[in-house]
Amino acid sequence: MAKQTENAKRFINTYNQIDMALRVQGDMKRSISYTEAIRRAARTNAIVAKYEDKLIDYGRLRNAIVHSSNENMTIAEPYTEVVEEYEKIASLICTPPLALESICLKDVQCVNYDVKLCDVLSYMHKSGFSNLPVYKDGMLIGIANSGKIARVLGAKIYEKRNMADYLNTQIGEVVREYASEGFYTIVDKKVTLDTIMNLFTENRKLLIVLMTPTGSLLEAPIGIISISDIIEINKVLDNY
Repeated sequence: MAKQTENAKRFINTYNQIDMALRVQGDMKRSISYTEAIRRAARTNAIVAKYEDKLIDYGRLRNAIVHSSNENMTIAEPYTEVVEEYEKIASLICTPPLALESICLKDVQCVNYDVKLCDVLSYMHKSGFSNLPVYKDGMLIGIANSGKIARVLGAKIYEKRNMADYLNTQIGEVVREYASEGFYTIVDKKVTLDTIMNLFTENRKLLIVLMTPTGSLLEAPIGIISISDIIEINKVLDNY
């Protein structure tokens, strides 16, 4: 029987790291198998879901290379490429990258609730920003979203409202028109990219994730992520 090789040792260590991380994150009992832990975690963890089949295959490979009665003895040697890929997935699961340090747009422009709609639209056009958090007395009351505003304007036109007058409406009144639609959420600065992916996956209405230091409505934003950033998020995760 062969002693454990370097690749086999790295592979088994990675298996153990993932196994422990999933059980801690999902509060799973030791009696649950590795495969079942993967399947359960995939329901709520976007990274595990992305690599679910591969993780299960690697779990089977671990069982193939380890002697049933002695983990220090191996009967097969995994390729270096396989070990490196497994380690990469483990890093994403165990220590996922922070959104604030990667994909998050940190230059968040805000507007006060009493700014006129016409001025907000003009600023959106000039700056290219399509999402502007709206604050009143230091508290977030909504987000001026270009798509939502366009829909409101369409409704006002249908109602035959005087558009010249409506464009002078305070932006705070406009965002109230769609305040109950649940298209944004607030997170704190410690949020990870896998959590961001989970948020967008779990809530199909979600368009924007706004970040403040502690996730409070009473704090100025330090970052913003929109649903259009998902492609870039996947690129970051693939290259992590």
